[in-house]
Amino acid sequence: MRDWSVENLGRLIDAARGHRPVDFCIRGCRMVNVFSGAIETVNLGIDAGFIVGWGDYEAERSMEAQGMFACPGFIDGHIHIESTMLSPAQFAAAVLPWGTTAVVADPHELANVYGLDGIRYLLEAVEGIPLDFYFNLPSCVPASPLETSGARLSAADLHGFKGHPRILGLAEVMNFPGVLMGVPEIMEKLLMFRDVVLDGHAPGLGGLGLNGYVSSGIRSDHECTSLDEAREKLARGMTIMIREGSQSKDLAALLPVVGDQTWPQCMFVSDDRHPDDLWREGHMNTIVNRAMSMGMEPVRALTLASWTPARYFGLSRRGAIAPGFHADLTLSPTLSPWNPLLVFKDGVEVVRDGKLSVDPTSWPAPAVPASPMRITRILPEDLKVPLQEGPMHVIGAREGTLLTRKLFMEPRKAGGLAMPDVDRDLLKLVVWNRYVEGRKPSVAFATGFGLKRGALATTVAHDSHNLVGLGASDAAILRVAEAVRACGGGMAVGAEDGDLEVLPLPIGGLMSNGALRDVVERFDRLNARSRALGCSLSNPFMALSFLALPVIPELKLTDLGLVDVASFSFVPLFESK
Repeated sequence: MRDWSVENLGRLIDAARGHRPVDFCIRGCRMVNVFSGAIETVNLGIDAGFIVGWGDYEAERSMEAQGMFACPGFIDGHIHIESTMLSPAQFAAAVLPWGTTAVVADPHELANVYGLDGIRYLLEAVEGIPLDFYFNLPSCVPASPLETSGARLSAADLHGFKGHPRILGLAEVMNFPGVLMGVPEIMEKLLMFRDVVLDGHAPGLGGLGLNGYVSSGIRSDHECTSLDEAREKLARGMTIMIREGSQSKDLAALLPVVGDQTWPQCMFVSDDRHPDDLWREGHMNTIVNRAMSMGMEPVRALTLASWTPARYFGLSRRGAIAPGFHADLTLSPTLSPWNPLLVFKDGVEVVRDGKLSVDPTSWPAPAVPASPMRITRILPEDLKVPLQEGPMHVIGAREGTLLTRKLFMEPRKAGGLAMPDVDRDLLKLVVWNRYVEGRKPSVAFATGFGLKRGALATTVAHDSHNLVGLGASDAAILRVAEAVRACGGGMAVGAEDGDLEVLPLPIGGLMSNGALRDVVERFDRLNARSRALGCSLSNPFMALSFLALPVIPELKLTDLGLVDVASFSFVPLFESK
């Protein structure tokens, strides 16, 4: 119902009472009731895009569900659309067949690249798409003072978006040290958005520090990686967003936090989902099905992907199948696993037999802001690391988590320089600032990738999205970095010679305008080439993208230098004795 009027509301009520035929009736479906926890066999009435109820309805159109299960459309309560590398239209085309009908996104990736223009682009790009896109405004652009992004957004900059129907509140406040220290710029944002949603991001924070963080009004966290951490935060009133994404997989560790008393304070989120996982595994349905396979009762698992996020974010008339709610629902032949064969958005069929029944080429494709690629200096001498006394700080990447380890290793020495050592999985890591001309890069070392030769480079590098290169030799790093620079942003992998695999990402160096299948095929080639060069990580580019994020422990490299996240300060590459 696009026009809420006294007359139209009266017509909806009349349809619900059975005083006139409803537009559509799904007969004989087994409805998942997220309020009672029951499964009821009903005839479900839909009118003007809303559920009017269940009962003996006369209908203009009917379909026989033949005992299929019906549940509310899935809602992802925390996702970065940019991490899918898809435009909003292609993202919707990717997730609708998996039963997702709404997302709450944090646009801080594009905002770190384009500033306010990135937020405006996304708000324009989602109009007319049969998926509800909501946004929380990015709270930390840049994420910290320890890096250089393409923009800096103050509370005053964000104020103009407050009240927009797609804007729900303030997104993950990741500079938790800044909150605890009372940094004025952060305090201004917290106060400006104190009457709406304030999302959190405080990995490992506990005790009195956690008390201080929650006292600011922040009410959620998606960074819990242990059960004790989740329980402590939940006990202080935080809603726990249980994350299961492409890189960070916390479902198994956190599932026991969901109980008969605590489930209303829990929801499932994906946070970061790569296109190949969307194509092959799915979206929220994957998390729901994994939770079921780990022993969670099916109705509760479905509820944590629908009603609990809708309630937390105040999404009116969404997240449940009940009278007066939007007719956003999916039908599956089985309860566990959930396999959405039919998806309805506002009562309109958008997916049949798991395939889109609408044409995504008719959805908007607004003009993309100009590329911010301003790197003019990719020089061999900038990668040289002169030897110093003491062991080196080394970033330890880990499979399945955004957390890194702070390690100490001795470099391989040659000609007075510190060099990579593939026999010990010691690789060189380089970060170029892509927003300011002529800047020299930061250089450090990392382990955990397993590369035996060649290099990887990407401009998907949270959160400032500078150009990051990692490799077994300077020559290979320079070659793939130049390929990414030349295409304005994207991903590349290759050796010192031979062919390179390149995935251009023209939307801010983060997203493609291409169709999901095309992006997946090119991304597959990147990953296959990485494995051929010896990489042992399942998602090497996702892992690489977080090595420059100085708000996730323990050790990271930004364009300004090596960061010890615990102390929120720069540390030297060599630890003097």
